[in-house]
Amino acid sequence: QVQLVESGGGSVQAGGSLTLSCAASGYPVSRKEMAWFRQAPGKALEGREGVAGIVVDVGTTYYADSVKGRFTISQGSAENTIILQMNNLKPEDTAMYYCAASPLLLYYQRLRLSGYNYWGQGTQVTVSS
Repeated sequence: QVQLVESGGGSVQAGGSLTLSCAASGYPVSRKEMAWFRQAPGKALEGREGVAGIVVDVGTTYYADSVKGRFTISQGSAENTIILQMNNLKPEDTAMYYCAASPLLLYYQRLRLSGYNYWGQGTQVTVSS
């Protein structure tokens, strides 16, 4: 059974930083991609926005334009763990952040909701002005 467990959310003032972690277990294949999505308050599931992704054990990363230069995705020291370092946070970054996993994707599938078949439960990030 695949499990994705997020941690590290919280509340911070604008301009501050937070670090999110996601640990994956039980994934059936060794080659995979993992990503972070976010869902702003009041938005439906279909409005979940892809933020950043990484090809596990290859290191290729990709980002939404809205977070480029502020967020960094990387692999953690533990196996099948990814980290999202978020700097210079803005109130519009407030959302529930979800970790997701998929088999290897074609470039146009990356950060699209339909490309990912496993999801964590989410961790809340709140940025106050």
